[in-house]
Amino acid sequence: MNRTTTAVPAVRPYRSYVYAYPHKTAYRPLTDRPELRELWAGERRDALSLYLHIPFCEVRCGFCNLFTRIGAPDELTTRYLDALDRQATAVREALGDAEPVRFAAAAFGGGTPTFLTAAELDRLCDIAEKRMGADLRSVPLSVETSPSTATADRLAVLADRGATRISIGVQSFVEAEARAAVRPQHRADVEAALDRIRDAGVPILNIDLIYGIDGQTEASWRTSLDAALGWRPEELYLYPLYVRPLTGLGRLGADGEAAEAAWDEQRLRLYRAGRDHLLAHGYEQVSMRMFRRADAPRTDGPDDYACQTDGMIGLGCGARSYTTKLHYSFDYAVEMREVRAIIDGYTATEDFSRAEVGRYVDGDEARRRHLLQSVLQAEGLRVDDYRERFGTSPADDFPAELARFEARGWLDAPAGGAGLLRLSPEGLAHSDALGPELFSPGVRAAMAAYELK
Repeated sequence: MNRTTTAVPAVRPYRSYVYAYPHKTAYRPLTDRPELRELWAGERRDALSLYLHIPFCEVRCGFCNLFTRIGAPDELTTRYLDALDRQATAVREALGDAEPVRFAAAAFGGGTPTFLTAAELDRLCDIAEKRMGADLRSVPLSVETSPSTATADRLAVLADRGATRISIGVQSFVEAEARAAVRPQHRADVEAALDRIRDAGVPILNIDLIYGIDGQTEASWRTSLDAALGWRPEELYLYPLYVRPLTGLGRLGADGEAAEAAWDEQRLRLYRAGRDHLLAHGYEQVSMRMFRRADAPRTDGPDDYACQTDGMIGLGCGARSYTTKLHYSFDYAVEMREVRAIIDGYTATEDFSRAEVGRYVDGDEARRRHLLQSVLQAEGLRVDDYRERFGTSPADDFPAELARFEARGWLDAPAGGAGLLRLSPEGLAHSDALGPELFSPGVRAAMAAYELK
């Protein structure tokens, strides 16, 4: 019997990396400027996550749109740490002592936290411990670094203070590709940094690699993958290259629709090659980006997309904080002049007792966020957990979206029998297309109206 099938329109696989929802470009100045004490009243405080943001780098990579600046003249790092200390004091006072305050995980990100000197990293740890009360030696502590700043003295401080995970952005072991990504580095320097990290004895090493670089082939991609595997990292992140506005690569301009389509095809091809290569070498896929060595030590810390978690305390001018009702931070920018102005404003701030910029998260947004943070993980979403939290099922709340995903072959149908909403391998491959389709109309409108700066 002949069956008539409806053609499913092709979808661009690389729309946006959903690492947090709502995105910062949906945040706006909070007219009520709520007091932190009021925001955290009634919130659970027994398993908080702590994130300290250091917005400094030695160089800015061509693909980078993170909130960071190059260099720190005139003792700027000292002034920044002073402000971080003031903010931590204000936040800890706002949390109060009516209920025990416990941190279950901590992370230092950026920027490049190891841009700080060894003595400054010691002070950063003191702020986390003495001001916030986080016991860094008894909880998972993740720290980001770069090849040029992963020095022995800095790593020794981090290892001594309890770091359990070091993440290094290598991007490519092929020097020509690193230059094409405006990430000039020598492979020998990268290898030396990895050697120092292993010598420091931190239990988990993560290596970041990027695919989709101009001139990159499956052979050269395999070169980087094998070079990374030579260090037997406990984790590997494979990131597709994006060219975003106001970045070094973004200023080079676009090449037209045909070139974009070819680039999409290149990135998908390289993603699949990288995924299959890592799976064949004993790694498990945690998300589209994250792969974990099957025999790697586990921590009690959160997995990929951890910045989605409720109960997040973010310190620093690029950090986000999450309560169950409000996500808040400071102003966001990419252009260097704007970033410098925001950092200068932060270092001059004396009163950190109120939330300044953010977005309230209502019932619908909370459902979207929970679905996003769960379904983008390879293990999927437990429907009973969703129903227990919201009183409904994902099929009740998102019938049109899930129908589209099913029609495209992005859902793992057999997983439904086990009570899971889980992506198929093709669904995981298209995570950066699927995620944005779950954004609410309000968030889409706010992101579209955001003025780039």
